[in-house]
Amino acid sequence: MRDGYHYRRRRLETESIGKTDLFLEASKMNPFSASDLSDLQSAKWVLEHPGYAAKLADFVGKPIEKVYKYLPHDWREKVNGAVQKSLLKGLEFTIHTMRDRRPHASRDWLHKMLVAGSGAAGGAFGFVALPVELPISTCLILRSIADIARSEGHDLSRLEVRLSCLIVLALGGRSDKDNAAESGYWVVRAALAKAVSEATAFIAERGAVEEGAPPLVRLILAIAARFGVIVGEEVAAKAVPILGAAGGATINFLFMVHFQDMARGHFIVKRLEDKYGSEAVMNQYNEL
Repeated sequence: MRDGYHYRRRRLETESIGKTDLFLEASKMNPFSASDLSDLQSAKWVLEHPGYAAKLADFVGKPIEKVYKYLPHDWREKVNGAVQKSLLKGLEFTIHTMRDRRPHASRDWLHKMLVAGSGAAGGAFGFVALPVELPISTCLILRSIADIARSEGHDLSRLEVRLSCLIVLALGGRSDKDNAAESGYWVVRAALAKAVSEATAFIAERGAVEEGAPPLVRLILAIAARFGVIVGEEVAAKAVPILGAAGGATINFLFMVHFQDMARGHFIVKRLEDKYGSEAVMNQYNEL
């Protein structure tokens, strides 16, 4: 009888050890804490469901595409030119001013109010104000993006973090060459990775932004292809004659909300990558 008892005891101990090993193995396979998984879930939702055009359409009261008829025939070329100049100014602004390491909560509402003010001024003058107003609003958005990056624990003194702020401007927009499968968060990051890497190496070596330098031109064009789509929607909405200054302020407010959402999602992902590694975060993101 005792032999049977000892046999059952050894079997139960073996089974218990086996279950413990399986649990430990599962923990190793998915090391994410509950709070980190919740953060990643929230980040995925905002990154994959930006909804900026829908918010604009709701505000304007009609689909954005129908507003295009109000714009000058060459408005796309003017928008593209303004976008590229704004991104170059934004790149200079990012490199030379975003160095503060002090962590604190992001001041989202302050930046919303500031960009709404620039939108009100732009809305009062209409389409002709775009070359002046867009660089201002772009730099305000980049300042808010950097503020969010810092609130998520990122060091703005690092060049790669500052350029990652610029990448946020490409999120939530699709270039004309994209299909639905090519607009996801990780696909956009992969598409920009080479241009960002080359620009980082160039700026680190030269210590300055040189207009016309091939690595910087490639980065600006890559981001402009996506950022320009969102700016085009913004300009189309502002072109509705009855909106005026109040409409310009509201549209810029929505513009800022969109990029604050993208920034929060992006830098949550980057924070988790620093903790768990890029491959682990990407795999977990795709499984959620």
